[in-house]
Amino acid sequence: MGTEFSESGETRRRGPDRLREVFGNPFHPVAIEPSWLTSTVVLLAQQMYESRDFTAMPILADALQDAGCDEPITLAHCQCEEPHVRGCWLSDLLLGKA
Repeated sequence: MGTEFSESGETRRRGPDRLREVFGNPFHPVAIEPSWLTSTVVLLAQQMYESRDFTAMPILADALQDAGCDEPITLAHCQCEEPHVRGCWLSDLLLGKA
């Protein structure tokens, strides 16, 4: 007898959010400006990536703004309350992994 897989309604609702966390929104792609890649931005992104602790995302938003970023999708992603994961589209872009 096989094991049945049952998703809760919450899991199904959060599925698209998880996909957007990793792949971003394909209808609104974001390009990273080289001027945004200050040592502070790169260091924050690297530390979050390595530790898998993305609680500093709002601080990353501040660092990006200090570097001249005014791109609303990028800043909103840093400030959203959804959980971030290793493989987050923004950290991957900032670290040259995407």
